[in-house]
Amino acid sequence: MTETDAPRQADVFAWAKRSARIAFAASALALAACQSIVPKGQAPTAPTAPTRPSGPEVVQGLPTDTARHRVALLVPTTGPNAGVGQSIANATTLALMDTKTDKVRITTYDTATGAAAAASRALADGNRLILGPLLAEDARIVGPIAARANVPVISFSNDASIAGEGVYAMGYNPGQSIERVVSFAREKGLSRFGALVPRGVYGERSGNALLRAVEQAGGTVVSLQTFDRSPASITAAVKKLQASSSYDALLIADSGRVAIQIAPIVRKNGGASARLLGTELWNADTSLAASPVLRGAWFASVSDGLYRQLATKYRARYGTAPFRLSSLGYDSVLLTVRIAQDWRPGTPFPVARLRDAGGFSGIDGAFRFGRSGVAERALEVNEVGAGTFSIVDPAPRGFGE
Repeated sequence: MTETDAPRQADVFAWAKRSARIAFAASALALAACQSIVPKGQAPTAPTAPTRPSGPEVVQGLPTDTARHRVALLVPTTGPNAGVGQSIANATTLALMDTKTDKVRITTYDTATGAAAAASRALADGNRLILGPLLAEDARIVGPIAARANVPVISFSNDASIAGEGVYAMGYNPGQSIERVVSFAREKGLSRFGALVPRGVYGERSGNALLRAVEQAGGTVVSLQTFDRSPASITAAVKKLQASSSYDALLIADSGRVAIQIAPIVRKNGGASARLLGTELWNADTSLAASPVLRGAWFASVSDGLYRQLATKYRARYGTAPFRLSSLGYDSVLLTVRIAQDWRPGTPFPVARLRDAGGFSGIDGAFRFGRSGVAERALEVNEVGAGTFSIVDPAPRGFGE
């Protein structure tokens, strides 16, 4: 196991201090890594055998902490998802440096080699909180293992079904973005909703979320059609939508890339004047703003204002752009550091603090965990313009606004 220390950094984000809402102590900080990280595209080199020094025997493993909280970060640092996993890990390092905390030690464990093994190793090392894993299937494996040790898991997955029994889902939930944009559309006088959803789990959940959101908002779903992303299937779904009834708002519950393919077909087949709506997936696809046919479309997502500052700092330090999900790693550290102010080292993590009614603030804005264990987020509504997105309804600064 290789342990790396995070060096000091002078250009600390002032906004990181405000969003964490705590007075940070200026002190050295460290990031412990469970293994060396191999750059993408390079094969790992075999470690050389250590030379035994003269004098007292060197004890292997993590050093004993009496003043810091041991927190595990479970993400893939090898394999097909290594890019996003390493981006999250790098963001946690930035958060530790920006907060200048001396109360938290983060140790990274690679889930690509086995989520169960990573969780077991993390618990054996004495970690009292697990951040991650990234994938829902890994969270389902890690959850029961951590629960037996009374250690909570804050997963980066957006799958609400993993939440409960000590597992919290911190990812961006598509149902919340759909509810937000539908509510905004109703406020603007739109009442008849159609939907195009891809076949599969994401599409099924998006369709159910739309039905609930429209019912709660007092509108009507006139037609909901599924497709399999092939041109023929998309065209057939749009024509079925056209034959069903007229609509004044249409949800395209898929990525920006797919929306760009669908929108021209919609405009030519009964949806010329309909307001197009998207999900949180559109936030990560700036190519939408280059498509004239999507001008005026609305979608709800977390705010990008502070994330752009994080991305600039990330590029300056690591020489590459971060994955959008990296902010989840950063914000999970802000949450941990805030709670750590009243958490005595060596004691179990105070789980009740995760359900603070006022929630937490971070790169992605305000969020809080409800009884279900799913992160509720304050979302903004964006409109697709000529070459850019503009905010048409800002995210609330907190809950109760």
